[in-house]
Amino acid sequence: MFLTENNKLKTKWLVWGAFITAIIVALGIAWLDKPLYVLLSGFDCSAWHVFDYIFDVKVWLVLTAVLLIVVFVKKSLESGIKYKNTKSRFSLSVLVKDFMNKVRTNYAFLIFSSVLSASIVAEIIKVCIGRFRPIFFEALGITGFRPFSMEWAFNSMPSGHTTATFAGLVMAGMLAPKIKPITWTLAIIVGLSRVAVGAHWPTDVILGAFIGMVAADVVKYLAFKRK
Repeated sequence: MFLTENNKLKTKWLVWGAFITAIIVALGIAWLDKPLYVLLSGFDCSAWHVFDYIFDVKVWLVLTAVLLIVVFVKKSLESGIKYKNTKSRFSLSVLVKDFMNKVRTNYAFLIFSSVLSASIVAEIIKVCIGRFRPIFFEALGITGFRPFSMEWAFNSMPSGHTTATFAGLVMAGMLAPKIKPITWTLAIIVGLSRVAVGAHWPTDVILGAFIGMVAADVVKYLAFKRK
């Protein structure tokens, strides 16, 4: 969304996107979240809960990490592996550099990096904001914030599943443009499902989607910048 076809960041679009997202989130917290949550939670069904497991951050990272190891081993068998320094001694830095050279532009690495970076940012924001999850609204009719809390119940914003899913699927769509309509549709469905199952407020999903999209764009920009 914020990356041109020749891999240039649309800085002005990114700034405007962040500004508009901030306004939407503010308006949502003030007025729109509750009615939208009540509406979407009425569509809860068992199928949505499957997404809890399929699109979990850990699943994204483990699957792509396994693929990366396979890619590295395959390329190492073809061209050898570098792990010795100039003194012919084992060097972790040399091994890491060789690993990065072999996988840096691989699809699995780009998706892994997008999901990881987006998820780290999301977790930091979750703790800093400390937003009450909808469970408090359902049980007690209250909403609010408890900044810098590490407890799950106060880590609603942004949605971790949505952040990781948008980061991974938006990257996949950029790498394979033919499937972009599918990846975007699936990412949006996953985001809506987080509200439907009562795990997040709508603006939690919106913020998570924005973080995921930006992470995908930035990772792709950095990965191909030096090529």
